[in-house]
Amino acid sequence: MGYRLHHYNHFLPISRTPFSNPFPPLFSFPFINRVWCGSQSGKNQAQMEQIVVNGSELSQVVVDDSNLLQKKISAIRLAGPAKLQVIADFDATLTKYWVDGCRGQSSHNVLQQEDPEYNDKRQKLYEYYHPLEFDPAIPLDEKTKLMEEWWGKTHALLIEGGVTYNGIQNSVAKATVAFRDGVTELFELLEEKGVPVLIFSAGLADIIEEVLKQKFHRSFKNVRIVSNRMVFDENGRLHSFKGKMIHVLNKNEHALDMAVPVHDRCDDMNGLGDEKSALKKRTNVLLLGDHIGDLGMSDGLDYETRISVGFLNDRVENSLESYQKAFDILYLNDASMHGVVKLASHLCLTESN
Repeated sequence: MGYRLHHYNHFLPISRTPFSNPFPPLFSFPFINRVWCGSQSGKNQAQMEQIVVNGSELSQVVVDDSNLLQKKISAIRLAGPAKLQVIADFDATLTKYWVDGCRGQSSHNVLQQEDPEYNDKRQKLYEYYHPLEFDPAIPLDEKTKLMEEWWGKTHALLIEGGVTYNGIQNSVAKATVAFRDGVTELFELLEEKGVPVLIFSAGLADIIEEVLKQKFHRSFKNVRIVSNRMVFDENGRLHSFKGKMIHVLNKNEHALDMAVPVHDRCDDMNGLGDEKSALKKRTNVLLLGDHIGDLGMSDGLDYETRISVGFLNDRVENSLESYQKAFDILYLNDASMHGVVKLASHLCLTESN
């Protein structure tokens, strides 16, 4: 007996007999309470887990194919952390969708230009194009053109209206942006295990770097950023963007040439060629994103096993069906990163551990 999920903020009654232990111990959450739900749609049956982290934060996890997920977990663990890399989106994936009751700012929206007229123009572009980004009725090829149009107009306004590096620092200091609970623990775990993290973002690399510096107050040697990078003139003003424009539907490992390390010497590119070659040999992937288009971030990598984790932060009822089919694991309603930390810890376990 199962119940289809209609309201996403309450536990649902369910007979636990068919799903008494959907995941073996490799994917257990000893610190949470859990209720398993099944829903029937045609011949496909989905399992659903609702979790309470630390007894206070209510969130949901959707797993469409638990058997396939367990096989992937086992394969990645068998290969070991030396074969693993993490690919993560930034806005609304590593960062919270909601911050203190307000919509968290993206790395584009964080930046405030000196002339408020240009901020207003960029906001109007956001209000027009953002709903189109998540409209499931728009075909992918048409949506790609719309995103290219949006990003091109936004970058043109940034150049025309003027941006300085000091302005970036001040904008970030005043920004409504926060990392999900658990992101620090995730980065620390992956650094300890020697697992590289590639942050792919359609936003602004310079903003992301500054957010990492101001929020973490430390550096992570294993973290790289692949995003739109600004080029400043001799007076410290933005005059162009480096390389190919990266938007929400084309960010992937083909753009690794734009990757820059996030550590004390961000301009030190020595050895990055060797690192990129080494990344190609890490053929197991843990991918984190909040958009179905984020699944393309691993394009260009000939991976053996990939576990995709999605964050469906808003408009859950409209997108649940497509998202749960697209991602191996789906977190709902702006969940924390604690479940991912637990998963990453399992993936990095070895015989010696």
